This record gives sequence, C-alpha cells and structure tokens, in this order.
Amino acid sequence: MAVNLLDFDLEGLAAFCETLGEKKFRATQLFRWVHQKGASQFDEMSDLAKSLREKLRGHAEVLALPVITQHISADGTIKWLFDVGAGDAVEAVFIPESDRGTLCVSSQAGCAVGCRFCSTGHQGFSRNLKTWEILAQLWFAEHFLRKHLGTQDRVISNVVMMGMGEPLQNYAALVPALKVMLDDHGYGLSRRRVTVSTSGVVPMMDRLGQDCPVALAVSLHAPDDVLRDNLVPLNKKYPLNELMDACKRYLERAPRDFITFEYCMLDGVNDSPAQAQALLQFVKRADVPCKFNLIPFNPFPASGLLRSTNQAVQAFARILVEGGVVTTIRKTRGDDIDAACGQLAGDVKDRTNVETRISKQRTVMLQQVHSLEPREGHRTSND
Repeated sequence: MAVNLLDFDLEGLAAFCETLGEKKFRATQLFRWVHQKGASQFDEMSDLAKSLREKLRGHAEVLALPVITQHISADGTIKWLFDVGAGDAVEAVFIPESDRGTLCVSSQAGCAVGCRFCSTGHQGFSRNLKTWEILAQLWFAEHFLRKHLGTQDRVISNVVMMGMGEPLQNYAALVPALKVMLDDHGYGLSRRRVTVSTSGVVPMMDRLGQDCPVALAVSLHAPDDVLRDNLVPLNKKYPLNELMDACKRYLERAPRDFITFEYCMLDGVNDSPAQAQALLQFVKRADVPCKFNLIPFNPFPASGLLRSTNQAVQAFARILVEGGVVTTIRKTRGDDIDAACGQLAGDVKDRTNVETRISKQRTVMLQQVHSLEPREGHRTSND
C-alpha cells in the first residue's frame, strides 16, 4: 500500500527513504518538492534520480484532500470544505490582510469539547484527523493561492490551529504537522506565526511546551469557573486556576512573551461591564502576561445565543484597555460565506443527536448565567 508523503515530517521522511535504500539528503530534496513546490507527481521532481522516482511510484504518493466546495467572500476570505471520508468534512479558511495571509486549519472532524457557542461542537465528534489530513489543508491552500496569484513567493505567512476540533486532543498527529510548517525545507513559518488554540487541555499544553512550542491561544470566554463550566465543559476537568498555572509554565518556553486569551462575546451572557471588571481582576491575580482577542459571536440557529452589540463589545474592551491589558476586537470576515468554523460542515452531517441534547441544557444554562452574583475576592494586588 502506498504511503502518503504528506504524513511525514522531515525526520519521518528520512526514515522512509532509508527503507528504500536512499540517503538522507534525498529526503530533503523530496520534502522540498512536495511542500515548497507543491509537486504531486514524481515525474515533476527533476533532480531526483530516475531510479528513486520509480521506487517512489511503487511505494508512495502525494495525496490531497478532495475539495467539496470553495467559497470566496466579497472581502477576499476563502473557505474550503474538504472531504475526509465517511460523510465527514472539515474546513480551512484563508484570511488575506495587508501585512499577512492567515490560514485557519482544522484538526478534527467535529469536536468532543462541546462549547455552547461553537457550531462544530453542536455537530458532535467523529474522529481525529491524521497528520497528512492536517497538512493537506495547508498544502492545497498555499499552492492553490500561488497559482491563482501567479507567484512563487509564499502566500500564507501565518497558520492558526483554530478550525474544527481541539488540536491538543489530537496531539500525536498535530506535532508532526507543526514541525513541517516550521521546517525551513517545508513552509518555513516562524514559531511566532504558528498558533495553536486550545480550550484548556492542561497536560497537553505542558507537552506542547516541551515538544514544539509555538504561539498559544487559550479560549477563555468567562471570568469565573461557574460561568465557564457552562460555556466550556472542559473547565470542569481543568478549572481556571489550573489553566492559568499551565499558561505560566508554557510561557517559559513559548516564542511569544504573552498568551492570547480568546473571548467570544455573547449577548447577555458574558459581556457586561461587571464581567469585564471581574475578568480584569482575575488575570491580574493570575499574573499571566496576556492580550485579549474579543470575538464577535457568529450566530447559528441551534445555539440559542446572540452576538453582543457593538456598544457592549466596545465598552467591554475599554475596561480591559484602561486596566492595562492589550485588547483587540476581531474583525468579522467572510460573513457572506459562513466563514465561521463549522458553519459549512454542519450542512454535511450531524454525527450525533447533539442538537437535541444541547437544546435541553440551554434553558438551564441561561437561567444559571442570569442568576450569577459577583464573587468575593476580586481585588487587584494594589488594593
């Protein structure tokens, strides 16, 4: 059975070449052809010996993911829906800006974390993606864009593992994919420009810091454990204090000197001035260097939740900024093509009856949210 060369980092490819009786430098040549030049046919690889190309034809392939749909937004955002078999689909989104080109990549088909505001979470979990399926999203997007733009220069400068799935729950496939992204013979991305987003899988955060430290984004979404338990169920296993300790440990090896905290703004749920003050006091007590990225919620019918008003988002941000925390408000991109994670894939298949289950929890959740009273002890170190 042929192996897919997208499944190897450079070390793995060298080991594979050894099984073919080839030297390590051949692996580097092959790696460059696949990732830097986007070659999928061995006959294209002109500086490889003919004997090696014949061996490769018998034992290997460069297999991409079939594209189900491609949607291009009026703002230039491009969203691809890829077929990963058995009725499952995953998404990748390219976001062009004046100073960068960012690709949002999926790590799982579906997601098991089940965050209340996440379209993917409402679909349930199907399976982890393999390393090649993660990399195939970048491989296709990079070389499609080069051809489309008529350039040999690198188009994608940033990769964010913020698509479908919880990356750190697919750790074994994630790390080799990250290494290919970072490798100078692959995509040559800076560690500062590759970001893994996690809902807070504490043990895997520690492992990532040891094995492949890249920029880290943590999905926070609440200033206290009571609310976060409802919004991010994983919080019940790894509550906020444990999560903050893991963030501190990660920063000892991280390429950036801060953690990005993502905060999805939900109308009447987590967006009040009092909650902004509580959040500010919490991060000051935790003493984790950070910046906040406030994310406008992308509504979908099954959620029962609404996007915070612009006025509420601006007021929330102002409190954080005045408290000395760098805060940005994410621009909404690709609304006309449903570019938020999971919105297209949700039309393909709902792997479970999770919508029915969540609808039963929604009323209880909102009742708990609105009955919350401010917790004691929210003092700064200067009080």
